[in-house]
Amino acid sequence: MKPKKLLAAIMILSGSTQILAAPAPVSEAANSQSSLEQRIAQLESMMKTRNLLQVELQQQLGLLQDEVSQVRGVTEEQSYKLEKVLQRQRELYQEIENRVSKVYEQASSSVATEVVIDSSQAVSSDLSENEAYDKAVALIMKDKRYDAAIPEFQSFLTTFPTSVYIPNAHYWLGQLLSIKNDDENAIGHFKTVVDNFADSNKRPEAMLKLGTLYEKQGKVELAKSILTTLLNEYPSTTAAKMATERLSKI
Repeated sequence: MKPKKLLAAIMILSGSTQILAAPAPVSEAANSQSSLEQRIAQLESMMKTRNLLQVELQQQLGLLQDEVSQVRGVTEEQSYKLEKVLQRQRELYQEIENRVSKVYEQASSSVATEVVIDSSQAVSSDLSENEAYDKAVALIMKDKRYDAAIPEFQSFLTTFPTSVYIPNAHYWLGQLLSIKNDDENAIGHFKTVVDNFADSNKRPEAMLKLGTLYEKQGKVELAKSILTTLLNEYPSTTAAKMATERLSKI
């Protein structure tokens, strides 16, 4: 081949190579565009997933807040109820204390009256008998130990069964047991005084107490009967005046 023709051929081939190589940048741009779109799609997918997670977390947080509110409401309600219970207990304790104080004051007044009556009755010549009786009475008058006085009087009845203080001891036991709301045993001691010691100056008071306890138990006819007997047998006594008032209310 001639040099000129060879040179021309080379130039043609060189140009064709450039022409064939020219489309390469277009393909790379297409690939780059596709990769960018994929990344954008991935980012959108990630954003969508994150948004869904945020919504779910907000829902769970809302549920937790509702549960906390419910628990707080229950706790406040329980605290309110507990405070009401504690307040009621305090009121009951105060009421019990007031009632006990009132009973003790009444018992103390009753004891003071009875001691005056005791001074007008027969006195034993037995020193130990007098000491035992005085000890039991002192537990009521001086020490205000009403519970401790009960076994002392019970022991006195056993130790000195023929003592002149026997009706007094029964009467005191009736008084002390009625304060403790042991009505049945109190009635037994008052009945002993009424039925067995007609000459005792404790008998009118025992009859009054007996009628009061019968009324308390709902035994109205028995109460009326014993109080009426008291009025008939001891019309001028203080016990009779109190019996009149009680009968008017039955």
